[in-house]
Amino acid sequence: MAGAGEAGIAQYVDTTVSVITNDGRTIVGTLRGYDQATNLILDECHERVYSTKSGVEQLVLGLYVIRGDNIAVIGEVDDDKDSAIDYSQVRALPLKPVTH
Repeated sequence: MAGAGEAGIAQYVDTTVSVITNDGRTIVGTLRGYDQATNLILDECHERVYSTKSGVEQLVLGLYVIRGDNIAVIGEVDDDKDSAIDYSQVRALPLKPVTH
């Protein structure tokens, strides 16, 4: 029987997700799989690096694995709304690391 966390993640397989890591990184990509430790496999992904002085830099990562113990938040991305945003015009402070 799958745990509640696994059932929640299963609905996002093959969709675009945004993951905020415990060290404050924002990684966006297509969720291809996960395991019982919530390790994630993201395809066609990139990291969004926020800055108050220049637009959002998007670093291409390709196929990427994120360890489950490094995930703070995961959520589905609305591709239509996301593609309508001009990230070169977005200014924001980088996220701080998550503290427990």
